[in-house]
Amino acid sequence: MNGLIGKKIGMTSVYDATGKNVACTVIELGPCVVTQVRTEDKDGYAALQLAYGNRKEKNTPSALIGHFNQANTAPKAKVLEFRGMTLAKQLGDTITVSEVFAEGDKVNVVGTSKGKGFQGVVKRHGFGGVMQQTHGQHDRLRAPGSLGNSSFAAKVMKGMRMAGQMGNERVKVRRLKVLKVFADQNLILIKGAVPGHNGAFVVIEK
Repeated sequence: MNGLIGKKIGMTSVYDATGKNVACTVIELGPCVVTQVRTEDKDGYAALQLAYGNRKEKNTPSALIGHFNQANTAPKAKVLEFRGMTLAKQLGDTITVSEVFAEGDKVNVVGTSKGKGFQGVVKRHGFGGVMQQTHGQHDRLRAPGSLGNSSFAAKVMKGMRMAGQMGNERVKVRRLKVLKVFADQNLILIKGAVPGHNGAFVVIEK
């Protein structure tokens, strides 16, 4: 599967051929450097290891510095492997957005969703609350209600929807449409929203 590492810039909107205003996300995608080439003979599978983003050398472990030096590149912030890449690249080569993606492609976007902290069941799971309460329910408007069983099994079952940490987890959004590709600026416009805050790393797969 072909793919690249990028950074979410923000959201904007463009007009399509029919004059409809379409919301889209701007992503800086690449250029990515090939830092390792996996082969069937040596590693048991074929893949390209790509690196993206700048990283200070003083904050990079010496083992990683040596790894990046083999590819003749500066230390990078994000390193990922892509199996089944159809591009024929060698160690140290650079891959740009126009080599992988084109307008009209359907892509999958992987990122880390925004962290919402500790949230209740209404915000986290969409519970309706008591709403038009009766019988003196003055302080139970957003409470989860009954959680467990009676004497059997006398516990809260695993998977029960309750309050807790919301967001800050890996999310994949599938089959989003590529609206535009700006090869000279390493930018790509994708229809709709993608997970993560502005400036967050994202992975786009084709």
